Amino acid sequence: MLARREIFPHVLEMNYQARRRLGCCVYLVHNQNEWALIDLGYDDTLDDIVEIVRQLDFPLSNCKYLVATHADVDHIQALKRAKEVMPQAQVVGHPLAKELLENGERIQTYAEIEAQGISLDLPPVQFDAVIDEGDVLTLGDLKLEVWHTPGHAPTQLAFRLDKLLFSGDNIYRDGCVGNIDAHHGSDIPDFISSLTRIRDSDVEWLLPSHGPWFAKDNAMLQKTIDRLTEYQHMADFGTCAVDWPLLDDWDKELAES
Repeated sequence: MLARREIFPHVLEMNYQARRRLGCCVYLVHNQNEWALIDLGYDDTLDDIVEIVRQLDFPLSNCKYLVATHADVDHIQALKRAKEVMPQAQVVGHPLAKELLENGERIQTYAEIEAQGISLDLPPVQFDAVIDEGDVLTLGDLKLEVWHTPGHAPTQLAFRLDKLLFSGDNIYRDGCVGNIDAHHGSDIPDFISSLTRIRDSDVEWLLPSHGPWFAKDNAMLQKTIDRLTEYQHMADFGTCAVDWPLLDDWDKELAES
């Protein structure tokens, strides 16, 4: 058996538990006899994760939820096979994530990026339930409050557990955010709103989908919000930008020339 290396009471993270990088962060949240996995990662790490879970003495039959924070392939490729291993667990996620993943959609999920030669398997998976803003997932006496935090992706969910927020791809310890890409359904104004919500909350710790967990730093969050606010007006971000002031300036110059 392995010793449980909880990062917070009732919370383990599989990369940290394994002492090596397995892919995206995979959180195991448990209370009493119930537990859940938040994200599953790539298919080629699922066997390692399942073996770690077994060695931690969490019966697979007690897994209550398999949670998709959003529909990106690096978070959910293993979801179908995980459901086969733990058929009693409920696959849950945002309604649009359900639509994308049940239909095997390949562009918004990043399974197919032709320009970079990326083409990944994405097995369709059936959801048992959809969850959205204001819903609550229960594990024993624990309550995971569902936040809808779009921006990186329209399906992005975060989960609050007291002073902890499983924050998905909203923000990382270095102030970076999840990819902003029009083909992915990214929306910069929504991203700013989600980050503002996180900044203004009384959450104390952020547990992201990539990299280490960290104490919420409002100054860092504000710096990121300010950067994304600039992105709204930069041609660099194409159709994710809301305008391009240079062209308005040029219209004036042309009219006055």
